[in-house]
Amino acid sequence: MLIDKIALILTIVGALNWGGIGLFGFDTVAFLFGGQMALLARIIYALVGIAGLWCITLLFRTESGHAAA
Repeated sequence: MLIDKIALILTIVGALNWGGIGLFGFDTVAFLFGGQMALLARIIYALVGIAGLWCITLLFRTESGHAAA
């Protein structure tokens, strides 16, 4: 599904951003979009969070795409 791929990409972006914060103290999203409280950065943070929630559903799917019983 397209939404699964988009969610996975956003989740990877978030993971790489958190890795940068943890390892180097550098927030790439804040750097690129004007600081942590800039509107665009906050939108990206929110999208990454929503994508992470969506990716939880991937844990409970079977090969056919339906939830496991």
